[in-house]
Amino acid sequence: MGKRDELIAKYADDLKNKCGMDPDMDLLTKVTIGCGPAIYDADASTVAATQSGEIETVKNNFLIKKLGLSDGPELIEAINKALETYGMSERNKYRAVVYYMLTKHFGKESVYS
Repeated sequence: MGKRDELIAKYADDLKNKCGMDPDMDLLTKVTIGCGPAIYDADASTVAATQSGEIETVKNNFLIKKLGLSDGPELIEAINKALETYGMSERNKYRAVVYYMLTKHFGKESVYS
């Protein structure tokens, strides 16, 4: 099992045990691959929920550029909802898990097909 497969298994575990979701493994794999090399970097692989700049990055680079959504207050609301689902006290909120939840929230699975 390669490093990426180990990370995907860890992300699936977080979705099940911390977020209460039964992950679609095919979609989770595609979202993880879409994150690129960031998943291997300790800092880049997580979302710093307390930094407003990080929330803007998720909104602009993922929701608007990747998923093709229009800017609006619902984007920040969705990010906050995903982070709350993950657990605000959870120290490591993995980017791939947050992106997976946002993809599901907006019904944008087709971006990864």
